[in-house]
Parts: sequence; structure tokens; C-alpha cells
Amino acid sequence: MNANGHDDLPDVAVLLEEPALAALNELRAEVAGRPKRVAVLFPAAARRVVRGPGPSGDPTGTEGPTLEDLVRADLLRVLSEVLPPGDLAREIEGLYEYGDADERRAVLRGLCGLGATSRAPEVAAVSRRLLADAMRTNDTRLVAAAAASGAQDLLDDHSWRQTVLKCLFVGVPLRLVAGLAGRADAELARMCADFARERERAGRAVPADVHLVLERFPTVSTNPAPRSPEA
Repeated sequence: MNANGHDDLPDVAVLLEEPALAALNELRAEVAGRPKRVAVLFPAAARRVVRGPGPSGDPTGTEGPTLEDLVRADLLRVLSEVLPPGDLAREIEGLYEYGDADERRAVLRGLCGLGATSRAPEVAAVSRRLLADAMRTNDTRLVAAAAASGAQDLLDDHSWRQTVLKCLFVGVPLRLVAGLAGRADAELARMCADFARERERAGRAVPADVHLVLERFPTVSTNPAPRSPEA
């Protein structure tokens, strides 16, 4: 896991002490032996293993995965090792569709931990659908989890840029967006400049984060939006 909380997830086992570690190992074995049980075990993971802030220290799961997110993501990893891609895709989609907000956040966090299976067409397609669904919400925890996921590299450039704009709209820090350093381009800067001008015309504060993109492409706008007072 990098400093920004996205891409690879930490091994939750190293963060746990007994008896939580023993409980995790029991769930792993159950999922490996009876994959269909994941529909019951996934929701119960927080109660049976652990809950609370993860390495980011954020109990809401916005800045980074919570401990229960990591446990659930680990179960998805186990699932990816025992199911063929088509079955895996259906299970992941079901866990997201029927899950509550916390379970959905964990699915989004776990998409990057599926190993080589994440590139299988069926799994990649489901990942894109779930990332898109999260971007249609105004739940900052879901938006942040989707934006920070290494699965963002499955998106085309247009869809990825829309992720960045969504984060600006709802207030998710752009430093959490996977791929920002490598994928930001002049088109994204133009979109950010337009966003900033619209906010200014409406008399609304321009998020300071917009300048993380604009300052990298100073020629995109000859009239960059002013920084907000908070910047």
C-alpha cells in the first residue's frame, strides 16, 4: 500500500492479534472450502473478526480502508483463488448489490486485490460497473474507495477523468485518486479549469485541490481560478 492509501492493500493478518487472527483464518478456510458461503461470511466479517480504523487512522474509511474493509477484501482475494472468473464476477457483483454501504466500500477496496484474475474480461467488466456505480452516489466513503482503488487502471481516460471531477464535486481529496501523478493530462486540466470557473461564477469557493492539476498544466488556462480562502 502506498502513502496515499491506494493501489495495493496491506496484509490484514499482520495488523491483527489473537483471537482476531484466528477468526480471520477460520473465515478464509470457510470461503476456500465453500465459496458460496461468502454471501453470509462477508457481511459477518466485522462482527466475527474485527472492526475499527485501519492504517490511515480514519474510522470512516474515507482516507483509507478500515480493518473490516481489509478483512472483507482478504475474503475476496481468497475467493479469487478458488473460483473461475465468471463465477467470481457474479459473486463480487452480488456482494456489492446486496451489501450495505460498509460492505460496498469493502468490495470497492478489494477490487485491486484479486491478482491476475482482475484482468479476466468478466471480472474487469464487473469492476468497471461497480466503480461507475460508486461515482453515481454522493457517499464520500464510496467515492473515495472507488477513486483510490488500483482498479482505476481498468478505466479509459475519459472515465478516469470523470472520477477526478467527482472527487472535486463531493470533496474527496485528490491525493487519494489512484494514478493522479501518471494520468493527469491537459484535458483533465481543461476540465478542472472549467469546473473552477463555474464555481467562481456561482459565487462558490474553489476547492484548493483543483490546483493539484492546474499547476501542472499552466498553459491550459491563462485565467486560472483563484484559490479559495482555505488554501
